[in-house]
Amino acid sequence: MRLSRSDISPDGVRIIIDWSAFVVGTSVFIPCVNVKQAVTDIVSASGLTRNNLTKRVCIEKGKYGVRVWRVS
Repeated sequence: MRLSRSDISPDGVRIIIDWSAFVVGTSVFIPCVNVKQAVTDIVSASGLTRNNLTKRVCIEKGKYGVRVWRVS
């Protein structure tokens, strides 16, 4: 599996996110077990800092993961 610089893969499964649509006030849910790696991957792939994000570990529709909001 070859990842693009803008892809993330916290648990080894490629996840593609349209970073141009990830504007202030939007959020994305990443289903994964390794939530720390997911946040690290999001920061790296999006070009944002952790200060631009709010995150919450949660279960959505029966899937464990992390929801990340862009706040600035």
